[in-house]
Amino acid sequence: MAQGSSSFLHQQQRDVIRQLSQSWLWRSELPTWGLIVIIYSGWFISLTCWQTIGLLPATLLLIWFTSWYMSLQHELIHGHPTRHAGFNQLLGLLPLAIWYPYGLYRDSHLAHHRNQQLTLPDDDPESYYFSAASWQRFAPWQRQVIRIRNTFPGRLLLGPLLDILQTLRALLVAFYRRQYRAMAMWLVHGVLLAGLFTLMTHLDFSPGYFLLFISYPALSLTKVRSFLEHRAADDPLARSVINEAALPWRVLFLNLNYHSVHHDLPGVPWYGLGKIYLRYQETYQQRNHGFVVRGYGEWLRRFLLTAVEVNEHPGCKPDNKTTKRHE
Repeated sequence: MAQGSSSFLHQQQRDVIRQLSQSWLWRSELPTWGLIVIIYSGWFISLTCWQTIGLLPATLLLIWFTSWYMSLQHELIHGHPTRHAGFNQLLGLLPLAIWYPYGLYRDSHLAHHRNQQLTLPDDDPESYYFSAASWQRFAPWQRQVIRIRNTFPGRLLLGPLLDILQTLRALLVAFYRRQYRAMAMWLVHGVLLAGLFTLMTHLDFSPGYFLLFISYPALSLTKVRSFLEHRAADDPLARSVINEAALPWRVLFLNLNYHSVHHDLPGVPWYGLGKIYLRYQETYQQRNHGFVVRGYGEWLRRFLLTAVEVNEHPGCKPDNKTTKRHE
């Protein structure tokens, strides 16, 4: 898209955001505060009342609330519901999803938002691509594991395990190399996790059951959203997907299916992403070069057995002017 029309769109966006942010609902961040209450209440009630409501209903509820909590943590990282990062961190510090310390997730995710480096394996910590050197070093069996992971079922079944192994490796590296900041995050995470496991044991709810049948499936749900969420492309605006997902997915993922909008305007709260996309739907689809999906079912149909080609990164030529204009 020509620079003039892109700049014009951005001016329109600023006008819309200015109008929306003048409303009491937007300024109060009431939807996010309500979400915090619902998620925490739902998670702890499902856990404490599991014997009353039954193991299977409690399991399904805890999977939902745990996955929803991870979406909430993402919102906290981006400055909602308050502008105070430290206070937001307190709101997302409990390890309800078990595996990731909030601080490490925050640092990694904010680095991921350097749009000019998006998908580049040596610069984007959330990239699924590999550098040419890394790809050449992989053994045939390693490449086969990656191909399985790059199918839609493989991403849900195998993806969380690979992430967990990578996270545990980061834990060992942090203590081996005496990375004191990371060590402190892991120690706080461990203390809080011990408290949660103690609570589960007190409630006769097995921590091992939680790890295997709740935490792991919750991570799998997040892999639905992140499946081909980014692709390698020269234009940074074309690297993030727009997924026109159904309402339950939009609720669970807090509108992050409109991922191109989120990367363009990362400070917009979750309840504003859909409004902005719908107002500029055609223009956003042009800007991201038609990287649009009609729901997660499309990914399932296309990549049920076929692996998406996210292997060795093909290389990109970032448009620094465009990136700086939209960061």
